[in-house]
Order: sequence, then structure tokens, then C-alpha cells
Amino acid sequence: MHGEYKVPGGKLVVVDLEERDGRIADFRLAGDFFLEPDDALADIDAAVNGLPVESDVTTIAAAVRGALPEGAQLLGFTPEAVGTAVRRALVTAPGWRDFDWEIVHERPVSPRMNLALDEVLTGRVGDGRRRPTLRMWEWDENAVVIGSFQSLRNEVDPDGAAKHGFDVVRRISGGGAMLMGANSIVTYSLYVPASLVQGLTFADSYAFLDDWVLQALRALGIEATYQPLNDIASPQGKIGGAAQKRLANGGVLHHATLSYDMDGQMMTEVLRIGREKLSDKGTTSAAKRVDPLRRQTGLPREAIIEKLKETFAKLYGAVPGHITDDEYAEAEALVESKFATDAWLRRVP
Repeated sequence: MHGEYKVPGGKLVVVDLEERDGRIADFRLAGDFFLEPDDALADIDAAVNGLPVESDVTTIAAAVRGALPEGAQLLGFTPEAVGTAVRRALVTAPGWRDFDWEIVHERPVSPRMNLALDEVLTGRVGDGRRRPTLRMWEWDENAVVIGSFQSLRNEVDPDGAAKHGFDVVRRISGGGAMLMGANSIVTYSLYVPASLVQGLTFADSYAFLDDWVLQALRALGIEATYQPLNDIASPQGKIGGAAQKRLANGGVLHHATLSYDMDGQMMTEVLRIGREKLSDKGTTSAAKRVDPLRRQTGLPREAIIEKLKETFAKLYGAVPGHITDDEYAEAEALVESKFATDAWLRRVP
């Protein structure tokens, strides 16, 4: 059995193993990480050998950590990364390049249509009617997109939204509100089969699915990192955040919004951003939480999107694709029956 796990912002961890009588055997760890002292590699191999095959990431990591000699240095990986690679080997999780990927970047549609397309395309990947896909959003309206479980009245100031021309819509994924000004953010969605994230904890899947974005941002000169659970950040501040929804048919939606050009004062007038939320981000000002890509790169929004697409295509062999007329029609019907309804918007008043 073979498993691989690329540590977000770190190195590749590779494991090979066999299963005998319900236990891990012939375990071998490899990768492009750094480890001191050299013979600590044999200690890790010995710690994993003999563990029950049902061992979870925490159990495997504890065994590895307990076997390391005093003063051992693990650079670019962690005991948890070893555990994740083992779990992916045991469930035979495929890698990114085991799928044929499409990149979709089409005409602007309304915020509600973008949300409906997310649900439709995730469903189609889940039931095998569409290849796994990266879609770049385009829209020409201002909108506040609140999370599936957020309270409308607690998150949005209606007077501020009206003053600045922001419509309010609700998405199917959890997480926090996104202020989506026309041409002021970069938003993308990944529609993937659940098998791609097998063996990963729900939390780890966030960083795993966004690692390519960190690589693209670093190529643009941004020191991008992933901050658990779902923030993409730089030393200058938060850049964006991600959210997920998993459908019963095996489709996984992972989408993220990166701020390109943000008016911090306007954000505080449209969103009700409480002190409790700011406290765990280490800042006292909502305006300071978001660091736009335009200021860090000096590039047009379109150039940043092209770098994201180029990076994804290079890493995973993705090719250009399109949304079919049938998919658009299904999404339009879903807008009418769900996303444009007051019942959906106010499902959590």
C-alpha cells in the first residue's frame, strides 16, 4: 500500500506499507522533508510497524512522537503528517493527478447563480456526470454571502448594505460572511469526489485542498500561509477564507474568497463584526483583518486569476472546460426554487 500527503506549506510525506493480520507491516517512510538525526527515520518506521490498521491519525502521531530521540528535529513535516499519509495509504486514497481536471472560467452571473452553480456542479461531480473541476467565479453585482448557519440579523446591517448597494444571499456551506464587491475579490470553487480527501480529517482537508493556492500566491511574491481552520493569510494580515459542503452522493464543494481590493470601513458598516470574533484573530479592527492582493502584488485582478489557473493546470494537468447549457438551466431553476426565496435567506433569521 502506498500513501502520500503534501504538508500545506511544507514537504511531501510518502509511506509504503503492508497489512498482516490486522496490523501494519514493512512500513517505510520517505519524502523530501528534513530530519535530524538521520537514524530517527528508523525509529519512526519501527514505531508505526505493528500498529493496528484501524489506528487513527492521533494514535499514529503519538506513536511516532514517543519514539523520537530527545532533540530530534522534524522540518517540513510532523508526526501528524505521517499519520495522515498512513491513513491515506490504508484507504487507498487517490492523488490529485489520478483525476482528469477541468478549469472553468466563464461569463459573469449573479451571486445567486454562482451559489446555485456550486450546488449543481458539486452534485454532478459526486454522481459522476462531471469531471472534477476548478471554477473561477465572475459577477458584476455587490453581495454579502452569509454562511449556511449564520443568523441574518446578527451578520448584516441592513442599512449599511442598502447604503453601499449590497444584496444579501445565503450559500450552502458553513463559515462566515463574505463581502463580495464587484471586481474586488477573487473567488474559486473546487468540485471534487470524496475519495480525494479520504484519510484526511475534516480540518486537514481544508489546507490540503488549498495548498495549490499557497503555491500560486508565493509565485506572486506573497508569503502565504494557511491558518487553521480556514484562513489564507500573509504576514500583513488575512487574505481570505474557505468553506466546504459535502453532499450525500460523494461530491465535495470547497470554495474560497480572496480579497483583491477591500474598503475596510465599508466592511464594518455592512457586516456586524463582533468583538468576540475579532479577539481570536489577534486584532481589534475589522478593517485591519483583510489584506488585499492588489496592495501586495500591484497586479490587476485578472493577472492574479490567470496565475491561479496556470498554477493549478501545471500541478494537476487540468485543461480548460465549460459549463453546459443543461447545467446552467438546472442552476437557474435552483435559483428560483431556493436561492432567490425568502425562506432560504431567512432559514436562520
